[in-house]
Amino acid sequence: MKGKLYLVPTPIGNLEDITLRAIRILKEVDLILAEDTRTSGKLLKHYEIPTPVQSYHLHNEHQKTAVYTQQINEGRIIALITDAGTPGVSDPGYMLVKSCIDEGIAVECLPGATAFVPALVVSGLPSHEFLFVGFLPQKKGRQTRLKELSQEKRTIILYESPHKINSTLEQIAEFFGEERKISLSREISKIYEETLRGNVGEVLEKCKEKPLKGEIVLLIDGK
Repeated sequence: MKGKLYLVPTPIGNLEDITLRAIRILKEVDLILAEDTRTSGKLLKHYEIPTPVQSYHLHNEHQKTAVYTQQINEGRIIALITDAGTPGVSDPGYMLVKSCIDEGIAVECLPGATAFVPALVVSGLPSHEFLFVGFLPQKKGRQTRLKELSQEKRTIILYESPHKINSTLEQIAEFFGEERKISLSREISKIYEETLRGNVGEVLEKCKEKPLKGEIVLLIDGK
């Protein structure tokens, strides 16, 4: 009898942002695959989850996907978690999900934390239609992608790191214009959660005055 793969969202900040069902599933499965076993260890210890944990991340997923798919095929029930949020959303997960589906294995994703949803809702920008981009290309193709996105009519959602946000905003000002409305949310669900709203020029000025910390969700108004 085949096993099953569960995708379990984990808190993006506050440890209380996890469902009772997620805790139960993590206790019941045979194995938990974690993006970073040290980071996930804190969450599992907090909720007294004794399930064995092994690493599954960007640098080993090509080698490990077939191994874990075979284990599930043989009857093992496995849960995949990432450092924060929902697996597969700008985090490892896609390869294992596709492999399991190709093998006829049941895959179930629990509802839960994802950073871009609260950032979108509090942005004040149109939320009935949006384009989730995630992280922009680091170098090659970055300017081409920004030029394409500048013509997008839906609200655009990007992820960015704090040490790159100023240069990213400068590029957005170049391709979208300084007057384009944006919303920047950081440290979502944590103590220092903050959202900055305004046009690109205004938000960039605030970022230069006070360097930001924490992972950032950046929303850009459509054209």
